[in-house]
Amino acid sequence: MRDHIRILGILNIVMGCLTAAVGIFILLAMGTLVGIISASIASGSGSDLHDAATAAPFIGLVGVIMAGFFIVLALPSIIGGWGLMRYRPWSRVLMIVVSAFHLFHIPLGTALGIYGLWVLLNTESQRILESGGAWVPAPVATPGYPPATV
Repeated sequence: MRDHIRILGILNIVMGCLTAAVGIFILLAMGTLVGIISASIASGSGSDLHDAATAAPFIGLVGVIMAGFFIVLALPSIIGGWGLMRYRPWSRVLMIVVSAFHLFHIPLGTALGIYGLWVLLNTESQRILESGGAWVPAPVATPGYPPATV
């Protein structure tokens, strides 16, 4: 199960980095669009200069907000994945919540969410993460112990 915990951590870091990359791509695309609009305003070649001058700041603002949204959305996956790879006890609860949210991200997020819930809701995984990565054997019930008191 230790291998599954590490794999889940790596997959969540990859998913978080891809989500952050989407945010950076949106920021670059919107910034490029604002640059093109600003260049057309400066050259005076556009027919509706007033409309373009009004729209450019709003397009830039929407780009920054969308990019920020995706980057903030990526942070819990990256932080939780790092915690899983280091067997931090707090990472289990965080990643159960993140895995539940991954279920709505069809199709890759759904697969990752199902895998994450399967790994993290396992009692062996819980013992491993609560111990900080040390292997803790499951308690074994011994017949007749503790001795019955008469």
